[in-house]
Amino acid sequence: MNEECGIFGVFIQDEEKIDAAKLAHLGIFALQHRGQESAGIAVSSGKSILVYRDLGLVSEVFNTEILNTLEGNAAIGHVRYSTTGTNNWENSQPILNQYPGGSFALAHNGQIVNSKELKEDLSREPLSTEPPDNGDADSHLFCQSIRSTKYNDIETAIEEIVKKIKGAFCLVILTKDKLIGLRDGYGFHPLVLGKLKNGYAIASEDSAFPLIKAKFIREIKPGEMVVIDKNSCQSKQIIPSNRKSLCVFEHIYFARPDSNVFGENVALIRERIGQQLALEHPVEADIVIPVPDSGRFAALGYSQGSGIPYQEGLLKNPYIGRTFIQPVQELREYTVRLKLSSISAIVKGKRVVMVDDSIVRGTTSKKLVKLLKEAGAKEVHVRISSPPVNYPCRYGIDTPNKEELWANRFSIDQIREWIGAETLGYISLKNLTGVFEKNKPSDFCTACFSGRYPI
Repeated sequence: MNEECGIFGVFIQDEEKIDAAKLAHLGIFALQHRGQESAGIAVSSGKSILVYRDLGLVSEVFNTEILNTLEGNAAIGHVRYSTTGTNNWENSQPILNQYPGGSFALAHNGQIVNSKELKEDLSREPLSTEPPDNGDADSHLFCQSIRSTKYNDIETAIEEIVKKIKGAFCLVILTKDKLIGLRDGYGFHPLVLGKLKNGYAIASEDSAFPLIKAKFIREIKPGEMVVIDKNSCQSKQIIPSNRKSLCVFEHIYFARPDSNVFGENVALIRERIGQQLALEHPVEADIVIPVPDSGRFAALGYSQGSGIPYQEGLLKNPYIGRTFIQPVQELREYTVRLKLSSISAIVKGKRVVMVDDSIVRGTTSKKLVKLLKEAGAKEVHVRISSPPVNYPCRYGIDTPNKEELWANRFSIDQIREWIGAETLGYISLKNLTGVFEKNKPSDFCTACFSGRYPI
């Protein structure tokens, strides 16, 4: 079952310091945008591992009293939203499990594409006396696979299981004396390494580092395993990486604007996308407004490229989570009006260009166009900073099945008519992948647009 999540790990090499869980708490708080359904932290005291996890936001799951019980010099953390895995406590992470060498905790981001095959293999292997996992997320398959190995050494066990696993995955794994980070051979999703004064940190995005005063070192390479203990930080290429398949949606939507993903700043990339969108789909209008927050920098770019003034015409309620990552469609539709409201004094009588990151099901766009027109907008021209989403993602981003995708079912003009906009324009795939400077167009996974799946 696929998940787009945030993962974090920290190892403090100064044994007198035991506040790793508090640093992990800050780390997953900074990654809250990557998942809002559950949060958890596992901490190692050097002798044992303790896990606390629950459904809810980081601020709802953890308080000072709980964090004070999580003592240790190493910790991993996780924030989750499910895509096809069930949203229940069993699927919250990190997951604590056993292997021949002892205990470990694991947190995962991504999606395995051969999970059925792995489950069949595991069903034929004798497991330990530990009870089976009750969750249906891919993370449990990783745990069961590690548990089924005959190796006492966790690194050897990991090297053995990844030979069988296909798909997108970033992992942080905690044993009593090691922190391990691992990225799949295609590098679908980001994973980065940072340096603390007295240790190291691993995170889904480098925007988590400033909060804990960690310095960005580098991106963990596709197929690379990083192992941190009290004496060292070492790495090893354990999966061949013959080609990159970087998820372009990380830049379009998922990552924080202040993150540097795949070597390029997210905010600047979104601005360039907006500039290209203005050249590709010009229109006569009075103002450009974003759909906050992920549409903001693309709207700035559209304003720069078109010369049309930028304004904030939609107001976001900061206490409502992303509608894109609400698991139930009815709840997603209900939260649109709770999340965003129009500013009539800004949009009334104006020809408005509304810039958003994507149209997946079309529900949000339709409601926002209606909001703007109810507020007095004369015209609403919708511009989208991604190409039409025609295919479901198999690697961890929450796009629904093909039948639910509007771009797959209807023409652009039919979608325009349904959402109530005067015009609708998407950036082309060529112009989207052409805005990157450090990555070639062929370095990206664009399967949700093109249908060309790398695995």
